[in-house]
Amino acid sequence: MLISVAIPCYRSEKTVERVVCEIRDTIGKYEQYDYQIILVNDYPFDNTFSVIKRLCEEDKKIIGVNLSKNFGQSAAKLAALPYVEGDVLVYMDDDGQHPADGIIPLVEKVMEGYDVVYAHFKGKKHNLFKRFTSRINAKISELNGTRRKGVNVSSFYAISRFAVDSYKDYKSPFPSVMGYLNTLAGKTTDIEMQHRARLEGHSNYTLKKLLKLWITGFTNFSVTPLRFIALLGVIFALCGFLFGIGIITAKIIHPAMAAGYASMMAVMLFMGGLILLALGFIGEYIGRIYMTVSNLKQYGVREVINAEKKDEI
Repeated sequence: MLISVAIPCYRSEKTVERVVCEIRDTIGKYEQYDYQIILVNDYPFDNTFSVIKRLCEEDKKIIGVNLSKNFGQSAAKLAALPYVEGDVLVYMDDDGQHPADGIIPLVEKVMEGYDVVYAHFKGKKHNLFKRFTSRINAKISELNGTRRKGVNVSSFYAISRFAVDSYKDYKSPFPSVMGYLNTLAGKTTDIEMQHRARLEGHSNYTLKKLLKLWITGFTNFSVTPLRFIALLGVIFALCGFLFGIGIITAKIIHPAMAAGYASMMAVMLFMGGLILLALGFIGEYIGRIYMTVSNLKQYGVREVINAEKKDEI
């Protein structure tokens, strides 16, 4: 049985070789399994692809894909799909935090009939900021229906061949890999594993990147934000109507009552901000529709090693 392992690489020239060696050593212990490793370089401005080239020269089971620029982790994951030959695909990170000995348990769980199996890390070796933002992202995903409740999600997971083939139909230029997967996957579960410290460096997710990720999560597979704003509009319209009746009644009872200009300004500013927020969400949806129909590519491939270059998805 062939296991494909895809790794998005971002500034990982000091870590990717150790991760690859651990994968090969782990899968090599099992006679019934063989491996294919796909390394997608998402930052072609350092020496990471030079390391990938050397690994590809030493082992023909390793495929190196060099993207033309930094497209983001989700796009890098999609860039691996045209080269996947395995019965099961495993995604993992390039920093050494995901234990390679967890690959086989993930694969075996998929073979039981699951479409997606995530590694569940209870004690994550992340800083407070990363843990906090991860929880926010999880709540956003649950709210818009792109994450199954009760299933712990991580970037170390295995998917079935059905899910791999379904992924290839995903054409959005604003990829949200897990969100799309959860809209089509049938059986999904997680298994508990030990999280490890990074081999080198620190997380590359900045607040700007996280905000972009959250907006994508909000808008890609759900109109929940628009429905929420519409509900707010109904609530505030009702409040405004009741407030107006209250003012008229108070004026009738107390004709000398002065108008509350400060409160009126506060209400106007609040409502104005809410309207601009609603317009912003609508504009985000319209902009994404425009760029999708304009055939904006998900990623661009500059070079491929040990495989024929495929068309971008």
